Amino acid sequence: MSLNVFDFDELIASTERSAVHLEMRDAYGVAEENADFAAWKAGDSTSRYDRTGRRREWLELVARTVARGVVMRRARIVSEPMSDYIRFEYEGTQLNIDAGEQVRWLPRRHASDIALPGNDFWLFDDRVVRFGHFSGDGRYVGEDFTDTPDVAKLCATAFETVWERAVPHVEYQV
Repeated sequence: MSLNVFDFDELIASTERSAVHLEMRDAYGVAEENADFAAWKAGDSTSRYDRTGRRREWLELVARTVARGVVMRRARIVSEPMSDYIRFEYEGTQLNIDAGEQVRWLPRRHASDIALPGNDFWLFDDRVVRFGHFSGDGRYVGEDFTDTPDVAKLCATAFETVWERAVPHVEYQV
């Protein structure tokens, strides 16, 4: 597929087989999550189980995408013990799984010998990569897209190696 415009929504809509996401940071400072994260740290975890709130749009996108036969997988490389933010993510992951996404966790100490790209990424049908860029404090600062075959292959190989070693969410213990 030759693309003139790289756009996440268009890419996910045109994906035919697989969309994989590799996350490698121990904290994200995503503005839309700040209130939920603060509430969670204060002991209120209701947002982590809320299918109708802030996460509804994403969960519906996952369900629609999986329903048309696309496999969606997410792998997270995490430090242990986990940061507060990753524990926050962990607690809300079941909603992703319920929507149809597969999620695995890899302790960082088991990733030392894996050739990894320098940034988190999405890979669509093993052809198009979306790199997400974050500041040092985890704020989202932009994205880059590429369909360069060597870059897509690096990301596919990295993801599959992580996926093989990672622990399925239902088995991973915090």
